[in-house]
Amino acid sequence: MTDVTRRTLLTAGMATAGLALPGVAFASSRPTLTHGVQTGDVTQHGAVLWTRSDRPARMLVEIARDPSFRHARRLRGPVLTPDTDGTGKLRLDHLPPGCEVHYRVVAEDLDGRVRSAALTGSFRTAPVGRADVRFTWSGDVAGQGWGINPDTGGMTAYRAMLDRDPHFFINSGDTVYADNPLQETVTLPDGRVWRNLVTPAKAKVAETLDEYRGQFAYNLLDDNVRAFAARVPTIAQWDDHEVVNNWYPGEILTLPQYTEKRVDVLAARAFQAFHEWQPIDARRAVDGRVYRSFTYGRHVEVFVVDMRSYKDANTAPRDGRGVVLGERQARWLVDGLTRSRATWKIVAADLPIGLTVPDGADIEGIANGRPGAPGGREHELAGVLRTLSRRGVRDVVWLTADVHYTAAHHYSPDRAAFTDFDPFWEFVSGPLHAGAFGPNALDPTFGPEAVFVHAPPRANLSPLEGFQHFGEVDIDGATGELTVHLRDGQGTALWSKTLRPSARG
Repeated sequence: MTDVTRRTLLTAGMATAGLALPGVAFASSRPTLTHGVQTGDVTQHGAVLWTRSDRPARMLVEIARDPSFRHARRLRGPVLTPDTDGTGKLRLDHLPPGCEVHYRVVAEDLDGRVRSAALTGSFRTAPVGRADVRFTWSGDVAGQGWGINPDTGGMTAYRAMLDRDPHFFINSGDTVYADNPLQETVTLPDGRVWRNLVTPAKAKVAETLDEYRGQFAYNLLDDNVRAFAARVPTIAQWDDHEVVNNWYPGEILTLPQYTEKRVDVLAARAFQAFHEWQPIDARRAVDGRVYRSFTYGRHVEVFVVDMRSYKDANTAPRDGRGVVLGERQARWLVDGLTRSRATWKIVAADLPIGLTVPDGADIEGIANGRPGAPGGREHELAGVLRTLSRRGVRDVVWLTADVHYTAAHHYSPDRAAFTDFDPFWEFVSGPLHAGAFGPNALDPTFGPEAVFVHAPPRANLSPLEGFQHFGEVDIDGATGELTVHLRDGQGTALWSKTLRPSARG
């Protein structure tokens, strides 16, 4: 990682307090693209392209099939203004499927006289046939006090993921830790010192819109993150730490570090920052928020769910009928999985199904921590699983992060209290760059078995200790076989499993 200069820190601070301040002269007469470029929500014919300027400017883009930019197509993007913290997105469209696309981005001042230095990147559009597909997933970034450490090269798991050359990346939630301030140094139990880059937004819990914006700006100060984002499209979802730990709609905080106690107010600010700073196409989301789906060739369709925005209170009874998806989203999910013609239906979930995730004496996750019939939020998942089984929907794989270790869970009615479902796999992988925890207890309601677990011996181990993780899915285009690799933060495969498609009539 390159040295972080005073100018970089000033730029990061500006991201949390608007763009140009009255009476403050810019160091350069040209606009500057401050936080790199990103693509996301990739389809057969394009992707969303994102960037940010340090002052009001017009986003201009060239796209081409080769890195020399011969025969480039020039596109006029939006004006980047303080209304969106200088960020802007352009949907690249009308591209051929299954091809590599190179792009070059500049910011032009509003008089059209000068332009920023250009930033470049590339991505691959989704194929239409039986192509090989590789993608990665993980979550949990800059949590528990472990931020960008220039002494160790920064967030190096991103570099390991880039080395795997994935077609896309599912960011499984906790994309930032808005509720976890950073300190400049942390002394480890063995006497070593972890050193964090700290910006003004990361020095306190986020409450204002600009402070939430600064959470996303922080991660993009890391060289590894920017290099990865410039070449690998992201499919982003959110969980709790984009707002505050274990939040649910309607919650009123009692935490003393917050002056704004209404979680709904905080969530609205975080949601705006999330959509400004992530390369998300809100038009693809069913209700304009987060849940949406993407096909990637004949073999893959990804269903991104939101288990945060519609859930009931963590204080709700553990029995009865609870909510984690909401009726509309649950119906969208089962109908979409039923209609899908993909060999593999991938459900990208921000919470694991069978792991008990407590919130003090209450329940944060889906599993209620009790044996026997489904209770609380388990009811809604039981309804989803039952409907899929009765409709004959096969080859559904669940991917998640959240619990800060990696594991492979096999669910079977042969071991379950609730038996009206077909066996399926759930794969957990994280954290990408945060404290390592686990393992969590398994709730027996849906008959999970922990086939593989890699978890730390004690809580909140730093990224130095080897318990950072990401998952990789490889699908063979010819056979349709799906192989999952659970990898450590250096890219080493810790465990692998190949799944074969079910027989089709």
